[in-house]
Amino acid sequence: MPPKVSAGLMMYRTRNGQLQIYLGHPGGPYFANKDDEAWGIPKGGIKPGEDLLTAACREFQEETGIVPKGPYHALGSISMQTSGKVVHAWAFEGDTDDTLPLKSNMTAIEWPPRSGQTLQVPELDRAAFFDIDTARRKLRPSQTPWLARLVAALVGIREQGEACKT
Repeated sequence: MPPKVSAGLMMYRTRNGQLQIYLGHPGGPYFANKDDEAWGIPKGGIKPGEDLLTAACREFQEETGIVPKGPYHALGSISMQTSGKVVHAWAFEGDTDDTLPLKSNMTAIEWPPRSGQTLQVPELDRAAFFDIDTARRKLRPSQTPWLARLVAALVGIREQGEACKT
């Protein structure tokens, strides 16, 4: 059986010369008391026939309420170590008003485990920008390679921009 595939976006901004990454914390009781190594990029499943980047943009908007605007920079894919799911990611520069509430869609989970009962929870219960070192600590370990890929992509973008100056 082929692995499940997901796609997501990593929004970034620069504040006071410092790169910041926008991450989401999963909602529901499983992650209620977890912080470090619990956050991730907004991502989700692919609909039949859907383009990966289109799915990433849709999932980002569904989970954050923010309409992403490119350009998008491919960060490649990673394999989630526990589930074997393959997740494709893109980065884009963006911002949000940190004072506005998060607008995340709801999802059903079985709670308590193996009870047969379902509970409606937000996919993300909070989201925030973090500097790169804090993001590395907050991110699930399987997603940290995207941070180095983002930094490398941004260096490449800056170099291209400088090469185009006259």
